[in-house]
Amino acid sequence: MPDIVLTTLNAKYIHTAFGLRYLFANLGELQPRATLREFDINQRPLEIVGSLLALEPQIIGFGVYLWNTTATAEVVATLRRLRPGLKIILGGPEVSFETADQPVVQFADHVLTGEADLEFAALCRQLLAAPAAEPALAPPKIIPARLPEFAQLRLPYEFYTDDDLAHRIVYVEASRGCPFTCEFCLSSLDIPVRSAPLEPFLAAMQTLLDRGLKQFKFVDRTFNLNIGTSRAILEFFLARHQPGHFYHFEMIPDRLPAELREIIARFPPGALQFEVGIQTFNPEVGALISRRQNYERLADNLEFLRTQTGVHIHADLIVGLPGETLASFAAGFDRLIALGPQEIQVGILKRLRGTPISRHDAPLGMIYSPQPPYEILENRLLDFATLQRLRRFARYWDLVGNSGNFIRTTRLVWVDTPSPFAAFLAFSDWLHARTGRTDSIALARLAALVFEYLTAERRLAPAVAATALGQDWQQAGRRDPPECIRELVAAAPGASPRVSQATLPKRQARHLPA
Repeated sequence: MPDIVLTTLNAKYIHTAFGLRYLFANLGELQPRATLREFDINQRPLEIVGSLLALEPQIIGFGVYLWNTTATAEVVATLRRLRPGLKIILGGPEVSFETADQPVVQFADHVLTGEADLEFAALCRQLLAAPAAEPALAPPKIIPARLPEFAQLRLPYEFYTDDDLAHRIVYVEASRGCPFTCEFCLSSLDIPVRSAPLEPFLAAMQTLLDRGLKQFKFVDRTFNLNIGTSRAILEFFLARHQPGHFYHFEMIPDRLPAELREIIARFPPGALQFEVGIQTFNPEVGALISRRQNYERLADNLEFLRTQTGVHIHADLIVGLPGETLASFAAGFDRLIALGPQEIQVGILKRLRGTPISRHDAPLGMIYSPQPPYEILENRLLDFATLQRLRRFARYWDLVGNSGNFIRTTRLVWVDTPSPFAAFLAFSDWLHARTGRTDSIALARLAALVFEYLTAERRLAPAVAATALGQDWQQAGRRDPPECIRELVAAAPGASPRVSQATLPKRQARHLPA
């Protein structure tokens, strides 16, 4: 039986716990005495407790995150009642700040704050060497981890299993930290930026390729900060690219010089996804949250990506930022629509623990939910009812605008109107009035509702709406058109999935040109 168990509750089975693999990789001589166990937040807490106790460990280390803190607290509280002598160690971003008032912390023996790749092993050595140490000699409850350099760390990629590589999201990183100071983001606290030594990192990537991994999700906050390194990594993957390979990067949207453009343009359509955090187009809001951004250069970069590359662009905007009005958010959304990214993630502002955005709470009346994920409820510019409308807007946009199921049909929502935002908000209000919900809407029913809205509310010709919807249906790989338009369009004979490279993520593949 292992003495040490590293565990966490992932948001879904498909996710892998990248941080735990770093901790496991850097246990040194303790590694043979340890094991890694992953669960997800949909599993029953008592089943998780049973699985952990069956291993009979002396120490359990939990990764605590925004999405799992409530469920983890229940698991930890139950473990504490059943096994009072068990050493429970917490770590992760959710418990690295404002620890005093967190329920999950009260049941733990120790909390490691910050990047604990090396500190976890050191604490385990101390606890295993002296499990019943005098209180005066015991380690403190809150232990700030010293910031490790990448050269000190053993890379964790060998600890992805073959099942992980075949069926789950595999995360990699070439750097940590962020040079920017955006007040809503925990990465703004991670200074300085540190890069992994390039040669061993690329060797690890080669091993993953040799083992059959096709999808690489980079978690670097600013992949294109160091142009030389990012170009070297892109060249590495391009030289080894095979059909079905897919690479996700988070990019600084206004930083895309010629030496990066040239290599990016050589990737085939669908191989690259860039997540670009725009967040706001309002320069006054940007100044309030300490976010620096060159909007002209950003627009030029997105124009280049959309017209001269096959990159799938996932662009982020945030609802509820300090100083952002409904009108200014609408203007930003319309501006982004005009730039044509394949996906726009409309996120609701969250007050993450430790972030300095809390300085605006009193002057701007920022009120957040006390429950994870701590979303904004209202402020002086956006009341609760308005923010509820925008939450529904964000959800319906994801179902209709982002999903790839309604690429042509979505555009009809705002055709011949001055504002895509205003048009889609009207559709969102109508859809909520018709369904009373924002989840568990079957795709066929959603298609019928979209068609009904376009024909009955927008008064578009049924043939026009049906043609667009039928083409979307076919492009997504569905042969029979939805029942609502079956009499208006013929089935597509022999229609096959639009995913030309079967291992590409389905949602992104739907956005590939027909």
